[in-house]
Amino acid sequence: MKVLSLFDGMSCGQQALHELNISVNEYYASEIDKYAIQIAKKNFPNTIHLGDVRTVKAQNLPEIDLLLGGSPC
Repeated sequence: MKVLSLFDGMSCGQQALHELNISVNEYYASEIDKYAIQIAKKNFPNTIHLGDVRTVKAQNLPEIDLLLGGSPC
């Protein structure tokens, strides 16, 4: 499964998928908070970080199976 998480924070969505034993092949994350990104990278080093949501372009991504969104906290 390919996942795109907008406003990813520290990747709690990825943690939930992991705890539910849902297999994720690629996890794309849009986040700008440097501390949240540090935690996400530590816990999920294979995450593909995209930066600011305003710069994410759908045409630059593969087909996404699951879209998560934690609108700005």
